[in-house]
Amino acid sequence: MIRIVLVNLLFILFPAALYFFYVYLRRRNKPGEEILSDAPIFWLLAAGVAMMIVSLAFFAHWQGAPPGKRYVPPRIENGVVIPGHMEE
Repeated sequence: MIRIVLVNLLFILFPAALYFFYVYLRRRNKPGEEILSDAPIFWLLAAGVAMMIVSLAFFAHWQGAPPGKRYVPPRIENGVVIPGHMEE
């Protein structure tokens, strides 16, 4: 569960981090200017939330097994790990 929260938090913060990195590179020769005061915080967070929603919709639609299949968990046979898979 914590992995899901961290991945979604990453999607929310990614546009802001990318923006701040870009602005830092553009203004690194001008040390007196503020980066945060000019930032479009609302739009950066809105873009992050949009990325999170798109990723959730993508994984909800394209990840998983068709109905009627049964999950077989990973196991060890003769010292070899057999990965988990879906069976009918």
